[in-house]
Amino acid sequence: MSDHDPTVARPTPQPRVPLVIEEILVAATMALVALITFANVVMRYLTDVSFAFTEEYSIALMVVLTFLGASAAVVKDRHIRITFVTDKLSPTNRRRAEIFAMLCMVAMYALLVIYGAWSTWDDYRFEVTSPALGLPQWIYTLCLPVLSVAVLARAVGRIIRIRQGVEKLEGEA
Repeated sequence: MSDHDPTVARPTPQPRVPLVIEEILVAATMALVALITFANVVMRYLTDVSFAFTEEYSIALMVVLTFLGASAAVVKDRHIRITFVTDKLSPTNRRRAEIFAMLCMVAMYALLVIYGAWSTWDDYRFEVTSPALGLPQWIYTLCLPVLSVAVLARAVGRIIRIRQGVEKLEGEA
């Protein structure tokens, strides 16, 4: 049986940069998505007119939510994993496996930072506009490298906490 039971309440680690930043941004973003969606539904029922252009905002905000959620999940040790093999390892090797997983995450988000920055630069340089509103597309694509840096930094911070022994892995005394 896995030690990573999502229903078990665990203490939240205390990183140097408070997790409340992501929590406030997630709440504000969710509220904005709900408000946009609610306004669209009300307008459709009252006037038979759709705020179809708001879909562009909603999609961009959902991407922001995904990255903020990933950042919080890294800090809280709630990222998706398969623990069949690692649960059978000794605590030392489990710690090594977790650090390896975090290093893989750092590498992946570093690639997202690099390619996201290139994509943003291309959108800016070639003056690409969004399909529905005609806004500069780089405004939306800028979220990719910026929020990837946030997740990358959280993963590096978790590696440091694990290596220093500040953060205990599940199953450790």
